[in-house]
Amino acid sequence: MPSLKDLKNRIKSVKSTQKITKAMKMVAAAKLRRAREQAESARPYAEAMEHMLASLAASQRTGELENGGTGESKNSSVLQFSSSSHPLLIGTGKDATHLIVVATSNRGLCGAFNSSIVRAARRKIRELQGQGKTVKLFCVGRKGYEQLHLEFGKWIIGKQELKSRKLGYADAEAVAKEVTARFEAGEFDVAHVVYNTFKSAIAQVVTWQQIIPLSSEWRVTSDEKKESSSLATPYEVEPSEEELLAQLLPRNLAVQAYHALLENAASEQGARMTAMDNATRNAGDMIKKLTIKFNRTRQAAITKELIEIISGAEAV
Repeated sequence: MPSLKDLKNRIKSVKSTQKITKAMKMVAAAKLRRAREQAESARPYAEAMEHMLASLAASQRTGELENGGTGESKNSSVLQFSSSSHPLLIGTGKDATHLIVVATSNRGLCGAFNSSIVRAARRKIRELQGQGKTVKLFCVGRKGYEQLHLEFGKWIIGKQELKSRKLGYADAEAVAKEVTARFEAGEFDVAHVVYNTFKSAIAQVVTWQQIIPLSSEWRVTSDEKKESSSLATPYEVEPSEEELLAQLLPRNLAVQAYHALLENAASEQGARMTAMDNATRNAGDMIKKLTIKFNRTRQAAITKELIEIISGAEAV
């Protein structure tokens, strides 16, 4: 049974921890507002850019089918991409090697935020390996690398830690350049990014997005489906198809990476705020239990001393 001194030290320690968790909750709540605003502001731009390029990809495939696989447009003023289109748009034509970009945080103490992403990555790795595919990993954030390198270390081809406190477009651009360079070197055929999409402070959804080659599939509502049954849209290009794709596709990769990092940042702060709030409440409950135990132990010690005094007095 712990002594009164041990219980007192334990209560003091839990109170100190409670102060820390309460302060971390307040800091996370303050950061969450800005991170949420940034994520919500980036969504329309990232979705519109992905939608436009997905439409271009669908237009290319439609043009190839309509022209017997040549990809040459029947109308020279309308863009129908040829088979020589940018590799980021059409891929390598193979599906043998997959790259998974695992986006997590650099810091912990944020509940199941990092572990949910890592679990989804593990399931995807086993699924692809079960299909006979080769899997490679690129870790963005320290926590993802720490959880994956023991089991999948030989498949990790790169990592990047987000060193700056304030997340910027340059961080996403660095990730996009690294992934693009490895794709151009022929290290993989298909690339996916996995991250958490922010819904609320208590809800984050693990999201998968294919970034190389660009998928022509687009999430549309039932109303949008009624308005249009196809993504294929004619585009007129000036000055040339090659210059357009050379500018848009690398930029889209950086934009999608930036969007994923912003969603992750908001999700991380929401998860940390919730986790620290729960920790503060648990610390309060523990302090109450320890205080009751301390009072009972002290009362038992006082009662024992009184019994000894009374017994001694009666013996005299």
